[in-house]
Amino acid sequence: MKKNNLLIAIDGPSASGKSTLGKLVAKELGYLYIDTGAIYRAITWKALKNNLDLKDERLMQKLVSETQLSIKKVNDNEEYFQILVDGKDVTKEIRNPEIDQNVSQLARLPAVRQQLISLQRNLAKNGKVIMEGRDIGSVILPNADIKLFFTAPEEERVRRRYQELKDKGYEISYEEVREQIIKRDLIDSSRGCAPLIKTEDAIVIDSTNKNIEEVKNDVLTIIKKILKSREAIK
Repeated sequence: MKKNNLLIAIDGPSASGKSTLGKLVAKELGYLYIDTGAIYRAITWKALKNNLDLKDERLMQKLVSETQLSIKKVNDNEEYFQILVDGKDVTKEIRNPEIDQNVSQLARLPAVRQQLISLQRNLAKNGKVIMEGRDIGSVILPNADIKLFFTAPEEERVRRRYQELKDKGYEISYEEVREQIIKRDLIDSSRGCAPLIKTEDAIVIDSTNKNIEEVKNDVLTIIKKILKSREAIK
């Protein structure tokens, strides 16, 4: 892989800042940003639209195999990417609280996770990619050039997610958001298939008490140092 065609893996729990910063850094570098959580959300969205049982592993496997998923870079979109399901842009629709409450049921299915690995790896095969999720550095891209693990205290993450949903016009209580975060953390860290972990070679990014610009600059500094060290070796 060419020195500037990096694969950057970002992992971390809900509302730790990984999505916001992943998009900003991808935009700065001109990279494709891939939110793997959005892929699970998209499948969840389709399942709910069709009144399908998210706990039925075989049914969800069939749904995945019959679904055309694609991700496009969009420079004039606040998400910096579009995710399409069977040609329909569902980027905004997959962010509502109903998806938050149900996506973990799909994400915990081992057969579905295994099914989506090849799709995610294929999206990253040409490099110049920032891929974000919960098992990127450990499972999807174990040989990523840079691995970052975002973290922040639970209360800070609840506050961020609550504010995000309120800003988007969703009616939801602070306690409901707290329950969702706690539940998702437990599922992500304890599931038998590809649990959320920090790999030994991951660099921890603690976004507590820092604004977005400060964290973005921290990440860009890390990337530039690694690129510089590669150049020195050559």
